[in-house]
Amino acid sequence: MAQRYGGQFSPDGKPDDSRPEVQAPTAKNPFHGAKPTRVGGRVNFLFVAPLPLAFRAFFSEPVVMAQFLAALALMLFAAWMTREGLKAEDAYNARTIAKRPAMPRKIFGSVLTGLGLGLAGLAGHGPIEAAIFAAVGAGLHLFSFGLDPMRDKGAEGIDQFQQDRVARVVDEAEATLDAMSDAILRAGDRGLMKRVEQFQATVRDMVRTVEEDPRDLTAARKYLGVYLQGARDATVKFADIYARSRDAGARADYEALLGDLEENFALRTRKLLLDNKVDLDVEIEVLRERLQRDGTR
Repeated sequence: MAQRYGGQFSPDGKPDDSRPEVQAPTAKNPFHGAKPTRVGGRVNFLFVAPLPLAFRAFFSEPVVMAQFLAALALMLFAAWMTREGLKAEDAYNARTIAKRPAMPRKIFGSVLTGLGLGLAGLAGHGPIEAAIFAAVGAGLHLFSFGLDPMRDKGAEGIDQFQQDRVARVVDEAEATLDAMSDAILRAGDRGLMKRVEQFQATVRDMVRTVEEDPRDLTAARKYLGVYLQGARDATVKFADIYARSRDAGARADYEALLGDLEENFALRTRKLLLDNKVDLDVEIEVLRERLQRDGTR
């Protein structure tokens, strides 16, 4: 009678060893886990909306012209502050452990918008209208874009010192990744840019793993420090060489380096996750033993 084959590597098979193994990583999509940014049309409109003040200024007497131009400058500065505030908030929301932005940029944007509209109202109408424009403009801006994050965000049960260490390492790693992106732009090759983005996605997986469990920082620190900085330095040197010579050999060597680094980063991240799973299994087993000793089924 025929029997269905089954074993460790069958679809319904179970591994012989209960201990998890580190498997070879798969290539990461550079857009894995990415969320659409909120820095878009609304913020861009803030740069366009006050431009009519410039036309109004040049058809006014000198004092009024100066007021209109000052109002234009305030509102453009408010738009820039708002955009930077949204970028800072996106970075804050993307992290598990993060400090609040050092400057409440969106709130400052609301205040500057109110001041700009108030000054424009004073130039074109009067003090009562200026006060109304300022209050309404600041209120609508605050309602549209909201407040800045006002408190630090960290994992529960982790002391402040550990949170500060993780936040500092993550900031340094993100700065290094940004430097890699800036450097590879000089090579002028879309394929290489995409390859670097894929490597960066793998690195950010490790960053998120460390953020979720700061105990992994010791094991990952060399990767997020020495190895990542080495990748940045290699990218800077390669971009300078490739931009001048288009050397195919240098490109092949650089892509091979990225492949080796990506594989090692992914394996280390998988190992960190498996270690965390083992810790969880130990916690569960200890709790079950206590329940059994207490006579609870």
